[in-house]
Amino acid sequence: MSPVSHGTSESRGEDRRLLRFEPHLPHAYETIWPALTTPDGLRGWLAEAEVLERHLGGAVTLRGADGGPELSGQVTAWDVERVVEYTLTGLGRIRFHLEPVGTDSTVIRFSHEYTPNQPGPGLDRPGSAGGRAADADHLAGWHRRFELLESALEGHPVAPPARADQRLAALRASYTPPAAAA
Repeated sequence: MSPVSHGTSESRGEDRRLLRFEPHLPHAYETIWPALTTPDGLRGWLAEAEVLERHLGGAVTLRGADGGPELSGQVTAWDVERVVEYTLTGLGRIRFHLEPVGTDSTVIRFSHEYTPNQPGPGLDRPGSAGGRAADADHLAGWHRRFELLESALEGHPVAPPARADQRLAALRASYTPPAAAA
C-alpha cells in the first residue's frame, strides 16, 4: 500500500471548513469509480449505503461503522467516471474528482466542506468540537479511509475503523497541532 499524503484544511468564512486530499492510487479510474459510487464499493472502505440513487439529485443514505449514525442527503454532482459529490446532513459536502494519470493510475482530488459546530455526528464520531480539533478528527478519519480504499482496491476490503482504531489514533495525533506554549 502506498502512503497517503497528509490532507490540508482551510477556513471558508467564519463557520465553514474545507479539507482537501489528493491521493494518487495505482489503479485505473474505471476501477476506482465503483468504489466511490456503488453500495458494494462504499461498503469496502467508507460506509453502508442504505440508499444510493446514482444520478444528479438522487437520494443517498450512509450508515457508519457498527450501526453508527445514519446520514441522509443527495447526490449534488454526478459526471460518470469523473466526479461524484454527496451532500449529507451531519457531514457536509464530500466531493471526489477523478483524474487519470496514464492508463493505470488515478489522482482523486477530494474535498470535504463542513461546518465544525454543526449538530449531528459524522460517519463514525459521536460529535466533535469545533475548529482545529474538528479538523484533526476529520483529516485523520479521511486519511484512514483513503488507506482503506486503497486496501479495498487491492482486493482486501475492511470494515471502516472503530473510533478506538490504533492507526486512526496515530493519524489524529499527527494532525493535531502542538499546544501553544504558555
